Amino acid sequence: MNNLLRTLHVEKRQWVVCLALSLSTIGAAANESLRTTGSQPAEEVPQFEYDPSWPLRPLPNQWILGEVGGISVDAQGHIWVIHRPWTVTGRELGAVDGDSTCCRPAPSVIEFDQAGQVVQAWPELQQFEAPPGTPAGQGNRVGPNGATLWESVPGPYGDWGRREHTVYVDSTDHVWVSNDESQVLYKFTRAGRHVLTIGDRGVTAGSNDRNRLGRPAGLVLDSGTNELFVADGYTNKRVIVFDATTGEYRRHWGAYGNTPQDIDQGRYDPSAPPPRQFLGPVHGIALSADGLLYVTDRSANRIQVFRRDGAFVQEGFIAAETRDLGTAYGVALSHDAAQRWVYVNDGSNNTIWILRRDTLETVGQFGSYGRQGGQLLSAHSIAVDQQGNVYIGETRGRRVQRFRRVNSP
Repeated sequence: MNNLLRTLHVEKRQWVVCLALSLSTIGAAANESLRTTGSQPAEEVPQFEYDPSWPLRPLPNQWILGEVGGISVDAQGHIWVIHRPWTVTGRELGAVDGDSTCCRPAPSVIEFDQAGQVVQAWPELQQFEAPPGTPAGQGNRVGPNGATLWESVPGPYGDWGRREHTVYVDSTDHVWVSNDESQVLYKFTRAGRHVLTIGDRGVTAGSNDRNRLGRPAGLVLDSGTNELFVADGYTNKRVIVFDATTGEYRRHWGAYGNTPQDIDQGRYDPSAPPPRQFLGPVHGIALSADGLLYVTDRSANRIQVFRRDGAFVQEGFIAAETRDLGTAYGVALSHDAAQRWVYVNDGSNNTIWILRRDTLETVGQFGSYGRQGGQLLSAHSIAVDQQGNVYIGETRGRRVQRFRRVNSP
């Protein structure tokens, strides 16, 4: 009897050990499965909310903004804005010319810190008066009956034009400005000292000219090669590359990496095959950390991706049925390590589209038409800061807004 009990006790203990080992094995497998799954988390599409606290208001010196053409974020996380002082309306200028202390157009280039405080602004402004009888709005420059308007002072800032389009701060802390009226790019120090001009003011010579531009728009620097890539532009139909120090020509290409042709392709037709040349404006441009260029062809509602040598990679379409002025205005990349997301501001539908960078599939959007905070009125330019927040510059809305990233980058 004792032997039988001892046998049963041993068998029970072995069974418990075996059961424990089995459970341990199952648990280990489950944990391994969880680790594997955990290493590949489900993608979370970025979510944003309007930040009414940015920028700080009112602006100093009774400043107000005209049409906001461009916006950029520098290495310090400061936000640079370029606007068009001469687009301040006659009604607002009446306040300037009268006894009121409000308002005055801000200088064209403004630097804000992360809190929304103005750090500096340049160049100085001067008043000019259109000849009496000049029609209101001619060239978007003058008010009714020759009203006194404002423009940037030329001189140390270069031969400044009145259609400020893009501001871009590169990794060397230089500030680049494109002016799509004067056909040139300007390079400045951070304090606004003129360093370099690329192009000939008021002169364009087509999409295969190596020295002149055609109403250039967006631009981006490759700090590794010191090459400046330019979306060129409203008149020309290409990407062109220059040495960022000397301004010397490097190369250029058109849609799909082809040689650009200045031909009339007619208006965009969503039912037709995609145009083989850029329809234009060739408007926005961004460079990813892995060396891919993202270029927006605004009226064709598309974004094309290239290697830095101009080799075509892929294209994607944004609200392809839209006609009007097109959907693909500016382009920016998310600030996570893999830059998984592409943001495209759509100035026709007044929304911001979110695309997967690997496939260019549209997966989300934010913003809607209107004048209220968080709504958009001609969303013309876009930038992303180091925290993943998105900044939008509006032409008709004449303001810049911040949308905070509310989920993890």
